[in-house]
Amino acid sequence: MVSRAAARSESGHGRRLSLSVQYAVHADGLPSRASVRHWVRAVCGDAAHVTVRFVAEEEGRALNRAYRGKDYATNVLSFAYSPEPLLTGDLVVCAPVAMREAAGRGKPADAHFAHLIVHGMLHLQGYDHEVEADAATMEARERIILSGLGYPDPYEGER
Repeated sequence: MVSRAAARSESGHGRRLSLSVQYAVHADGLPSRASVRHWVRAVCGDAAHVTVRFVAEEEGRALNRAYRGKDYATNVLSFAYSPEPLLTGDLVVCAPVAMREAAGRGKPADAHFAHLIVHGMLHLQGYDHEVEADAATMEARERIILSGLGYPDPYEGER
């Protein structure tokens, strides 16, 4: 007979979210660790081991160049290490890029950071947006999660 604790562990229930939030950049308006934890949990519950790192443009650009061959800082980079049984990966959020995007779209920084974390976490789960049909699926999932968190549709007015 399997103990309840072992059954929970094998099924993914009873796990604790392992989340490291790193601030390699200092800026007003960065989300709190509690907010990041809340957003990550909304995507994957407690079945994850994730690092979220907020960086300046230099680091964001260097990582994007090294791993994607693109010589500019992007808003979020996702590095998935294993999707199952425990989602494991890193997210790198370029804070200055994210803040400029939020201001340029007239959106609160908090809502945009929530969107980027949800977006990155979905990438860690294997979602992608390279093909239009996949993009539609991923965006629909983002809308559902963000709505559940109390945020508006991040794509409203963009299409």
